[in-house]
Amino acid sequence: MNKIKTGLLAGSLRKDSFCLKTAKAAAALLPNGFETFFLEIGSLPLYNEDLENEKNLPPEWLNFRRKVESLDAFLFVTPEYNRGMPAALKNALDVASRPKEDNKWKGKPGAIISVTVGKLGAFGAYHSLRQTLGFLDVPILNQPEMYISGAQDLFGKNGEFINEGTRLFFASFAKQFANWALRFVSIK
Repeated sequence: MNKIKTGLLAGSLRKDSFCLKTAKAAAALLPNGFETFFLEIGSLPLYNEDLENEKNLPPEWLNFRRKVESLDAFLFVTPEYNRGMPAALKNALDVASRPKEDNKWKGKPGAIISVTVGKLGAFGAYHSLRQTLGFLDVPILNQPEMYISGAQDLFGKNGEFINEGTRLFFASFAKQFANWALRFVSIK
């Protein structure tokens, strides 16, 4: 049986980031029928339209575009940098949305989780990312909205949620995301 291939994008590039831990923990709660793939965004050269026009595309762009095209749905996990999403995440969105007539994100369902050690749940980054994804025609799960604060207190040594309430909250989110993705993608 085919599975819904779901791309996981962690907006923080730190090797032990809370975004990466959150993405892995959330992915582990997805139901059968979903297969997850982490998309590396830190090594993507910055988007430059001149390279597009000169047909001199970096191989990293081409590989990333192929990977995005091969996936069915996406889970975006972002920290907040200065009330917005990180540059690396925005760059990844730009790279796979160009050229405009060949937007690889178009029509593929997604969901956002914003994560911070602070108190505001990375609210600004969540909505910055949501605005960009809306423009890219990525249908975004509306509920539950996932603004995660106090990330430093969520995980055990192996990256598991240490609080049962948090795990149940994420399990509910995973179920909602799965139902959302199934509206757009069929398992064959």
